[in-house]
Order: sequence, then C-alpha cells, then structure tokens
Amino acid sequence: MSVAKVTEITASSSVSFEDALKKGIARADKTLKNVEGAWVQEQKVIVKGGEIVEYRVNMKVTFVLND
Repeated sequence: MSVAKVTEITASSSVSFEDALKKGIARADKTLKNVEGAWVQEQKVIVKGGEIVEYRVNMKVTFVLND
C-alpha cells in the first residue's frame, strides 16, 4: 500500500500558463521524490498597461512517500 502527500505550489511565467505549469512541476521534482501528478487549483494573470505580463498557476502536487 502506498501513502501519498499533497503540497501546494505557485509558479509563474511570462510566456503562458502551460509554461508556468512546466516550470512548477520541474521545480517540485527537484525537491520532492516520487512526484505522481498535479492539478491546477487556480490560474491568474498579472496585467500592466493593458498587457498580460505574467501567468500564474497555483497547483497541488501529489507525491508518494517512501516506505
């Protein structure tokens, strides 16, 4: 039987939501072992001068604990 834990992280990108997700997962994978999946809890953008300057995602990352 496996036991998993969920942690919440926020990542950002000046390119897209997808890029923010990729950066967030890549960073989580450096710190957490056995990352199994993630789900997006929230997406938002930062706007300056009528232009989107940053895409942010708040996600929950699931990882399996070692025995």
